[in-house]
Amino acid sequence: MPHHDDDPLIVITGAAGFIGSGVVRHLNDQGYSNLLLVDEADPGSKEHNLFGKQWIDLIPREELFDWLEGRESEIGSIIHLGACSDTLEQNWEFLLENNTRYSIRLAEYALRHGQRFIYASSAATYGDGSLGFSDDHDELEVLKPLNLYGTSKHLFDLWAKEQGVLDQITGLKYFNVFGPNEDHKGRMASMIYKMFPIAAQDGVVRLFQSSEPDKYLHGEQKRDFIYVKDVARITCDFLQNDLCGIFNLGRGEAVSWNRVANALFKALNKTSNIQYIEMPKDLAKQYQNYTCADMTKLFKEGKEHLFQYTLEEAVIDYVRNYLMKGEKW
Repeated sequence: MPHHDDDPLIVITGAAGFIGSGVVRHLNDQGYSNLLLVDEADPGSKEHNLFGKQWIDLIPREELFDWLEGRESEIGSIIHLGACSDTLEQNWEFLLENNTRYSIRLAEYALRHGQRFIYASSAATYGDGSLGFSDDHDELEVLKPLNLYGTSKHLFDLWAKEQGVLDQITGLKYFNVFGPNEDHKGRMASMIYKMFPIAAQDGVVRLFQSSEPDKYLHGEQKRDFIYVKDVARITCDFLQNDLCGIFNLGRGEAVSWNRVANALFKALNKTSNIQYIEMPKDLAKQYQNYTCADMTKLFKEGKEHLFQYTLEEAVIDYVRNYLMKGEKW
């Protein structure tokens, strides 16, 4: 993707966040700096994620629509990643306003002006997984998210279908993303990030006991993990194609927590030592013991080559090049 000074603007919401800053990094590496970043880069929180990156402006989300006024012809694409991603958030009106209504308003703007619109949906929309993990549009209405966050994301997917615009916009259902630049996420950071300091210092990893021991042994609960570098690369690939609709974005592989822990110990050059602890009750009610993206739709488009990291390779890269060094990506 060669860079030209007259490139149309790419608007990125949530740009200082985990996936957003990775998208900025990837675009910069590809020669793009004509980027409008939208986020709240609060001191001591996410601003470090943008150090060393290039863009033309950084504005708060509440100022975006005023900024866009009169600049319609300058904008080529919008990558909408900004949202409250706290799966334990209980303020429904806040989630509805922040995750659903804001997305609708931004999508309507992009559709009105013929701009590429790529947005983050979520694997949380699939609920407990009993209905599967298919990104088939015909199955959208039957999904039952387990939490308000997942519901707020699901409502936007449903709005897009009801409006008949899924053939004009692109939604990405991110599964379990991990990697550099997630340290600001607190309790919503990946377990790999949380396990690292204890494994490094005490040589132990503590995993939740199984809430369904008849189905899963302790540590054998499985998730579809995907590295943020692959997520950024694949998200940006949609700027170069005209694929529309909702697409899962995982690796299509269910990986046990035990395997993740063992990969972490390997990256640290330590002997595996796993202990199992009781799961908090508020988490147990909405915990997904199994997720695995059905990647049929994206793989049919010949995109397998964009997935460059196995779980073990990703953990080694994350641990040795970022966590151990305190580096950003």
